[in-house]
Amino acid sequence: MERIPDLYNKKEECCGCSACFSICPKMAISMMPDDEGFLYPLIDEAKCIQCYLCIKVCPLK
Repeated sequence: MERIPDLYNKKEECCGCSACFSICPKMAISMMPDDEGFLYPLIDEAKCIQCYLCIKVCPLK
């Protein structure tokens, strides 16, 4: 069974560009604000089909 993609482990590994959000064919990624108002992706595991397009499009991966 495929794993849910790890978009980032620390905030420094995400630039908040929303590329992953934009490319997701199942709209399984939401951009959620942190305590300071910066947006970070959150994957809805129930919607994710493990296509890994989000990882492939990420400029920091």
